[in-house]
Amino acid sequence: MKQSSAGKSFRAATCVVLASSLIVACTKQNSGDGQNTPKTPAPSSEAGQYPIQTKETLTSWEMINPNLITFVPNLADAPFGKQLEKETGVKVKYAHPADGQAKEQFNLLIASNKLPDVIEYDWNSSYPGGAEKAIADKVILPLNDYIDKYAPNLKKRLEQDKELDKMVKTDSGKYYVFPMIRPDNGLVFRGPMIRKDWLDELKLQVPTTIDEWYTVLKAFKEQKGASAPFTSLYSNEFKYSSEFNIQDAFIGAYRTANRFYIDDQGKVKYGPIDPQFKEALTLLRKWYAEGLIDKDFALNTDSKTLDSKIIGENSGATVSQVSGGMGRWMETGKKKNPKFQLVAAPYPTLKKGERAFIGQRDFKYNPSASKAVTVDTKHPELAVQWLDYAFSEKGSLLFNFGIEGESYSMKDGAPQFTDKITKNEKYNLQQMVTQYTKPNGPFPGDSRKNFNTFPEQNEAIKIWSETDAAKHVMPSFITPTVEESKEVAKLNTAIASYKEEMFVKFIMGKEPIDKFDDYVKQIQSMGIDKVTKIYQEALDRYNKR
Repeated sequence: MKQSSAGKSFRAATCVVLASSLIVACTKQNSGDGQNTPKTPAPSSEAGQYPIQTKETLTSWEMINPNLITFVPNLADAPFGKQLEKETGVKVKYAHPADGQAKEQFNLLIASNKLPDVIEYDWNSSYPGGAEKAIADKVILPLNDYIDKYAPNLKKRLEQDKELDKMVKTDSGKYYVFPMIRPDNGLVFRGPMIRKDWLDELKLQVPTTIDEWYTVLKAFKEQKGASAPFTSLYSNEFKYSSEFNIQDAFIGAYRTANRFYIDDQGKVKYGPIDPQFKEALTLLRKWYAEGLIDKDFALNTDSKTLDSKIIGENSGATVSQVSGGMGRWMETGKKKNPKFQLVAAPYPTLKKGERAFIGQRDFKYNPSASKAVTVDTKHPELAVQWLDYAFSEKGSLLFNFGIEGESYSMKDGAPQFTDKITKNEKYNLQQMVTQYTKPNGPFPGDSRKNFNTFPEQNEAIKIWSETDAAKHVMPSFITPTVEESKEVAKLNTAIASYKEEMFVKFIMGKEPIDKFDDYVKQIQSMGIDKVTKIYQEALDRYNKR
């Protein structure tokens, strides 16, 4: 039964928005189990046949790639958006949150009286309680029947790939998104990087240990005049809070993580209360006090701020992505300084020759850029058919490579980007590609796609892959039950906010390290053991699916 406007108003009025802008309780007030959704006539085209014959318009809320904003303010205006409309037959109006404000605007959107037809975001980590709770709250639709009837392309892929099928549904068996699927060669894409031209000038080697990093950063400050020898984005992409986005570089050297992780025995642990986490904080505090870490690191909340520090010769090292970071900065930096060179550094260890305990490594299913269909849609069948196009052979080519004859051409049976994309005199590869493709989103990534324009990028992926991250990274797609999710949402928001507040204070010297034990006791009193137990049980259930 479709929710009444009065019911919607009640939902908005009863949503609790905390100071951290995280919604911890937000329930749609309507009856049923969420499977009974508004019934509308199916589109006249058969499922899997495009273009679809329809006069309806869909609405989609999703982040826009920062590179695309160079050209157009909205995805609908890009060559990709226009071509997608042409090939699917479906007109879509897109709404994009401002750069760096996605989390806050997502929360406001969920609390609003009207949701768009589809929302592209992380329904596991960003909706309090996760996907199972979002379905129970009557915010998004379970997609089982819709995929079965209207999404033959995704259905076929799920039938053929049991590992993926296991990842994209809840413990109760509900499919909840059209997934972003990474190819096998696209699981590692972020890590530490450093100015090789500075190292060469100073006659230093790429650092591999914590001690070597200290030597290098000190030289960058004292001999290169770097005001922020190491800097990084302070990102809101992580679960329940913002974080210093170093992807456990430096912290991982102490065999812990700045979040939940899996230990060597397969048990879920909360890294920020590990005894060895104190050692990692002591290190970062020392580096900050000596001016080796950007004194304004907590203010680096958007990509433009980070860009200015890397390109402006203020910073010589960071942790970022191989394409949107290293590649983009190399393109821009070399125009100002032909010697500008960034190379990957291994995730650092305490002892020379050790293998890094943890680092960045994604899973095949990436929840952060997957699309759910909301209960407010009047056209669920149309939305599902539109989303399924990306999983067809022709649709996959559009999402990965763009428009044949413009952005790519077929050579020896394989798609390759054209000179228009790779050799543009005014714009770099990442900027050109974002006009014609969708770098992230609900579609199957193609292993033949390569955004790398420098050999340093290809080498970076090899270097960053040399970690034990596959054993220790916690899957972000495990699904606690509805009751467990309520408990997690209630506890985790406060825990994460307090943890990050203290993390920043410890590093900046505003709290003495001697207070670490008190900080641990406070987190324990806030219920971290309950959350860890819930995640352990959810992980165990996932492993048994």
